[in-house]
Amino acid sequence: MKKFFMSSLAAFSMLTFAAEADGAKNNPLITGGTGIYGTLPFSTLTPSDYEEGVMEGIRLRNQEIASIVNQRSVPTFENTIAALDRSGEVLNRSILALSNLETASGDTVMMNIVAKVTPALSQHSTDVVLNEGLWNRIRQVYDLRNQDTSLTPEQLRLIEETYDNFVVSGASLEGEAREKYRKLNAELSALNVRFSQNVSNAMKEPSRALWLKEEDLSGIPDAIKAGYREAAKEALEAEGKADDGVSYLVTVFAPSYSPFMKYSARRDLRKQLYNLYSSRNIGGEFDNVQVLKDIANIRLEIAKLMGKKNFAEYSLQTTMAKTPEAVMDFLENLRINYTEPMKKELKEIEDYARKSEGDDFKLEAWDYSYWSDKLKSDRYAFNDEDMKPYFELENTIKGVFGLATKLYGYKFKENKNIDVYHPDVKAYEVYESDGKLLGVLYADFFYRPGKSPGAWMTEFRTESKDDEGTKNIPLISIVCNFSKPVGKEPVLLTPYEVETFLHEFGHALHGLSAEATYESLSGTNVKHDFVELFSQFNENYLTEKEYLDSFAKHYKTGKKMPQALIDKFVKASQYGAAYSCMRQLGFGYLDMAYHTIEEPLRASADIYEFEKTAQDPVRCFEAVEGCLTSPSFGHIFSGGYAAGYYGYKWSEALDADAFAAFQENGLFDKKTAQRFRKMLQSGNTVDPMTLYIEFRGKEPSVEALMRRDGIKK
Repeated sequence: MKKFFMSSLAAFSMLTFAAEADGAKNNPLITGGTGIYGTLPFSTLTPSDYEEGVMEGIRLRNQEIASIVNQRSVPTFENTIAALDRSGEVLNRSILALSNLETASGDTVMMNIVAKVTPALSQHSTDVVLNEGLWNRIRQVYDLRNQDTSLTPEQLRLIEETYDNFVVSGASLEGEAREKYRKLNAELSALNVRFSQNVSNAMKEPSRALWLKEEDLSGIPDAIKAGYREAAKEALEAEGKADDGVSYLVTVFAPSYSPFMKYSARRDLRKQLYNLYSSRNIGGEFDNVQVLKDIANIRLEIAKLMGKKNFAEYSLQTTMAKTPEAVMDFLENLRINYTEPMKKELKEIEDYARKSEGDDFKLEAWDYSYWSDKLKSDRYAFNDEDMKPYFELENTIKGVFGLATKLYGYKFKENKNIDVYHPDVKAYEVYESDGKLLGVLYADFFYRPGKSPGAWMTEFRTESKDDEGTKNIPLISIVCNFSKPVGKEPVLLTPYEVETFLHEFGHALHGLSAEATYESLSGTNVKHDFVELFSQFNENYLTEKEYLDSFAKHYKTGKKMPQALIDKFVKASQYGAAYSCMRQLGFGYLDMAYHTIEEPLRASADIYEFEKTAQDPVRCFEAVEGCLTSPSFGHIFSGGYAAGYYGYKWSEALDADAFAAFQENGLFDKKTAQRFRKMLQSGNTVDPMTLYIEFRGKEPSVEALMRRDGIKK
């Protein structure tokens, strides 16, 4: 996942403060990074520095905006549009640093700072887009853009994107409508943060875990047991209790939850853990039910203020898809093609389970991972554990980085002198084939308590060029939640963890490869339904032996991964493809349901019924009482994917079609790779569909995706 901290105007709705200038001169967030390549000296920064950076950043940006507005000169691209793009350097640096560390650490102090600063920065963001003097200058440049023959295509693109972003953000509103938008935006920003922090805090609740004994762990591999044992030991020590030597702790965090659901032979415990996971944020201290209603209602109100009938119509106007109808047509196309294969998959799993469980066994949501894994192991003699010995972490790091070397000639060199924000984090210099420095990559691989779940890519600085054309190299970060090594045992990754690594590395390459002049058009600052192309494209290489042979070697024997094992993995992956697609469609349909409402959700609205109705067309399992997706659905209620979750499948169709070009021309064909790299470099300087057609020679279709999934031959 690309985490949308956004360096453009929209970013400023996430965090904020108000500040004094005095005492700030020694703060690197204000003066600029003092480390190598302008990196931040994290080890010297204190929580107050992050506060102060945002505070001073707002003050300085207000001055910059005032300078743009109050100048007597006729509005031009340079003195208005470019000046706006260059503004907010201190604020942006401080926001990115604070946001990244808050999610990567889960530190309560940092979380409190985020909650504290949000209202003021949201206010600042709204003040900028509703600044009439600034809007009038932008509008004048936009209206005369085609008369200025000196403008480059990128400059024209920046004018149009700036104008469109201001319109979408309410700049064209007048009178009371402007003030209403200001108020709604502030409320929404605060609710987004509250929702996100509720999700993080609920994951850490002691009640959302199972304390087990050895006899409860039937089916669990020894290496995973060791992790559960270590988690119990750490938890007891944190509470000041002596280790009892016999307890195991299983939590709802992914590195703990997913293996248990896959391997535990105890159906009763799988159901119990599933319920703990799926009932998060329903009631109690971290209840999100009313919060999500408020978010959906405010978004609807903003959309209507902007003359749209629902939020999806308002939000999608600046995407590749353009309209809710186009999104639903796309999702429906997939539903029609994948429903019957999904039903067939589930029936086969249920029939297989009945051989052991009896004819009255009914496959439920908490059974899927366990029995589908059993069937894969039986039918394909395949188990995730069979591939893990070939994916030792250090070799895998070299292999994943090596993909960029094979395709684009990039080289990676660890630099231990670059300061990092946690001892687990490594920093790498990234070079082009000619030795030119591309940027810095931070890699934060391991799970730790409090760290947000999942995996994501972020940045501490977006690529751009200054007024003299000197490049500001990007500072990119990827964050995962792999299990940490226990004792002297090596870290072995599942194929799906390697897939996640490849995915986030694809986002990182998007940021590292950027060659734009203006920050708001650079790197991953592209349309939401285009951004996942580059991450999901990388995942295709996971099943290609030509690539795997470069690093996937058994950690004990040194032997390369056999083709037969890869083939089994491909078949096993295809077998679950229909279910996986329908599960994703479930999230997409739910997202669109919340964002196509045309009347507010009442406080008394039954979210269970709302969610059930939304997902019924693509449901894989019956709804479970007491369990919901919505209250913990951070992607759409706090993560930048509102009315945009369809983008994952949209991007899958793009990435399958794009990879087909490499299958046709050669997995590492230089000419094809260079055309693909141009898309990586271009960011949002060119319309995404124009970029894609230039690469592929045609518009994308779902045919390649269906072939890859085994749905179509």
